[in-house]
Amino acid sequence: MSDEQSELLAARRAKLERLRAEGIDPFPHSFPGVVPAARVVAEHGGLQPGEETDHRYRVAGRLAARRGQGRMAFLDLVDRSGRLQLQARVDVLGEERMERLLGLDLGDLIGVDGCAMRTKRGEISLRVEDVTVLAKSLRPPPDKHHGLQDVETRYRQRELDLMANEETRELFMLRAKAISAVRRQLDEDGFIEVETPVLQPLYGGALARPFITHFNALDRDMYLRIATELYLKRLIVGGLERVYELGKDFRNEGLSPKHNPEFTMVEWYEAYADYHDAAARLEKLVHGVAQAVGYEGELDFTPPWRRVTLRELLIERAGVDILEVRDRDELARIVDPLVPSDNEQRTWPQLVDDLFSKTVEPTLVQPTIVMDYPVELSPFAKRHRSGDDRLVERFEAFAGGMEIANAFTELNDPDDQRARFEAQVRLAAAGDDETQPYDELFVTALEHGMPPTGGLGMGIDRLVMILSGRRSIREVVLFPAMRD
Repeated sequence: MSDEQSELLAARRAKLERLRAEGIDPFPHSFPGVVPAARVVAEHGGLQPGEETDHRYRVAGRLAARRGQGRMAFLDLVDRSGRLQLQARVDVLGEERMERLLGLDLGDLIGVDGCAMRTKRGEISLRVEDVTVLAKSLRPPPDKHHGLQDVETRYRQRELDLMANEETRELFMLRAKAISAVRRQLDEDGFIEVETPVLQPLYGGALARPFITHFNALDRDMYLRIATELYLKRLIVGGLERVYELGKDFRNEGLSPKHNPEFTMVEWYEAYADYHDAAARLEKLVHGVAQAVGYEGELDFTPPWRRVTLRELLIERAGVDILEVRDRDELARIVDPLVPSDNEQRTWPQLVDDLFSKTVEPTLVQPTIVMDYPVELSPFAKRHRSGDDRLVERFEAFAGGMEIANAFTELNDPDDQRARFEAQVRLAAAGDDETQPYDELFVTALEHGMPPTGGLGMGIDRLVMILSGRRSIREVVLFPAMRD
């Protein structure tokens, strides 16, 4: 810490002690009756320049700017709703309170009682009648003119980012609106929200590496869930018929602009439905969320979205017909010049997935539903009703050049599910560390009978990225994972 910084911190601590010496609690317990600053502005738009009122308000927020001294000064107060100008006059406050107000530091949290007015220059303001210190700030706020620009600091100390950048506050309010809209739509459609274990004895429902922890009381290893799928489908077996869960999943993967190891998903499962029904529900839901947050970007979420098969896209963009090239070594030779990598170590489904993600996915900008995946990529999807045993009824939805959702006509044949698990075990033995382990309890649940079911998982973080125009998932997660 520089000498200048040390002096600044010392000066603020001295003001703290001065307040206490004057009998003022710099950290009071509460300040009831606060209204948003934006309400003052919204309710007095018709005032004429110089017009004052006796409409009293109590607002609270952070002191963000100060102009003028002496007998009149203007200050800016910022709360979640926005910025409000304060007019402080010695003839209203008196000498002592005026001096105390002007002695506050930028960044201090204050409560203000006053009356609405419009200044002669035309700005809606609050004429200050009383000020209460709510929290003395012992550190200076980020630079008010340039905001907080350092990316590392913005992500590691998100509170400073929120304090300094109005755009960041708006982004996370947009995220909250999006999540509320998702819940509202599913609730209105007759789904019930449920909670399933985050800490699981066996992970499943996706192809990913888990985080492992130790449960001391049981003396056994446990896993942070990678998906909610298997538990939710057991609830379908139990007769709840339409269920969803919106919460955190965890995958022990690398960091990238599209990946954070802790992320937010919504998964829903609907009895007596299939993947066509899931696609229609997804289109309706995302379109509704976009409207709820006021999206005005270039993507058109109006249903129906473009629908195309995975096979067609790979033939079109990569010149590879994956349903004809079933041998792993042959596919590796074809893929290698298109997607150079350690292809000799990859399984057939890994090669297909990598080929698609590198050659096709970035081109899917407008909302697109990609249908009908190879069975090897989809251990929980029902085989295709066309009779082609190479395919399952699965789709992934893409927008903005990345995947946002994954859906199946769910596999409900317990014998078929057992065979899929066994195939996953063989892939694990061949070196694939992102396979689905054998879950006998889930197979047992299926043996009780699961109705025809359509299920879908959608990434909330990626949806918010698209709706807000952000290019990195770290922008839309309040506290993303960071390297040391």
